[in-house]
Amino acid sequence: MDHWGFILAAYGIAALLLGGYWWRAERRIREAERALREERSR
Repeated sequence: MDHWGFILAAYGIAALLLGGYWWRAERRIREAERALREERSR
């Protein structure tokens, strides 16, 4: 049974999902830091 294609596909999907999650988390962190800096400068 050749199941390696499914295994590689599952790893690829997991990598895309984790990469997308990480990208969104980084963007939200940057936005929060910017808002905090703007609030402190007032």
